[in-house]
Amino acid sequence: MNKEMSGAHFPESIGTLDSRSREIFRAIVESYLESGEPMGSRNLSRQLEMSLSAASIRNVMSDLEHLGLIYAPHISAGRLPTEMGLRYFVDGFVEFGRISNQERAEIDVQVQAHASNQSVDGVLAEASQMLSGVAQGAGLVITGKRGDVRLKHIEFVRLEPLRALVVIVGEDGNVENRIIDLPPGIAASALTEASNYLNAHLAGMTIAEARAEIDRLHSHARVELDELAKSLVDQGLATWAGAAEDHPAQLIIRGRANLLNTTKDEEDLDRLRLLFEELESKKGLMQLLDLAEEGQGVRIFIGSENKLFSLSGSSVVVAPYRDSDQRIVGALGVIGPTRLNYARIVPMVDYTAQVVSRMLGFSSSGA
Repeated sequence: MNKEMSGAHFPESIGTLDSRSREIFRAIVESYLESGEPMGSRNLSRQLEMSLSAASIRNVMSDLEHLGLIYAPHISAGRLPTEMGLRYFVDGFVEFGRISNQERAEIDVQVQAHASNQSVDGVLAEASQMLSGVAQGAGLVITGKRGDVRLKHIEFVRLEPLRALVVIVGEDGNVENRIIDLPPGIAASALTEASNYLNAHLAGMTIAEARAEIDRLHSHARVELDELAKSLVDQGLATWAGAAEDHPAQLIIRGRANLLNTTKDEEDLDRLRLLFEELESKKGLMQLLDLAEEGQGVRIFIGSENKLFSLSGSSVVVAPYRDSDQRIVGALGVIGPTRLNYARIVPMVDYTAQVVSRMLGFSSSGA
């Protein structure tokens, strides 16, 4: 499994921790991931396989605290891992293996439930729901950028003397409409001519590719099209390119209640609500999609490592999924508290992204 981290940098002294310090640190973090509660020196002395007094453990804990790996939430309390401590634990202690055959089969069944009727939205929604259940957090899926949709058919339909409907049909079967203004005096034949020209030259291309191709063919277009039809071609593509930029992605979130129910502090609840609002904004969506596109595998962000999640103090595990041409068209993952079960969730997200990629490739090929 290809797993990529955030690129965190640790003090050089952390790399020289002795086995006793590493074992105590591991015990503190594992206790936190299981219970969310601080671990004190007396409990540690009873749990550790090595024989150490509570005083010796407190000395080690003090050193770990000095390194920034753990902290005391209250005076005389036990210790919890810091965000840097969690990152150090995830990078250096967690072993990410393959998920079991049973878990693979369960993911295959749940995600592929909508593949038979080629419902892309169904596949993505089911993936989000499934990840929510696995993580007991919020499962999320970001659909691909609309500008990545490959064109199957374009048509101009007059609505009024100076207004027309541009109908675009994608290879994925989705149909969308935009209204454009028509130049005065345009004939019905020009609408037909513009539609035929676009369909002859641009089938199978994305909007971005189509615009580049039209720019390349402009000299030929002047010969093949009259000026009014040429104006329609330019305006239609510009309209759709603008639509793709204005609405670059869509978000599917399942299991918000899981995340909210695990948070009891009112201030933390407000932060989570702000996180969801930010995610659902266009800017937040693009940030999350960009995070997935920056790497080839699963990306793990803990708390303030990424500003999008720093306010809520959440962790996110996110992976890209691809279409039949191996282009990244979206991302899926899990948002939860920093005490996620990373060893279990990371390979689940990774495999789910692979399944969704296969399903989307299957759907687009019509196999």
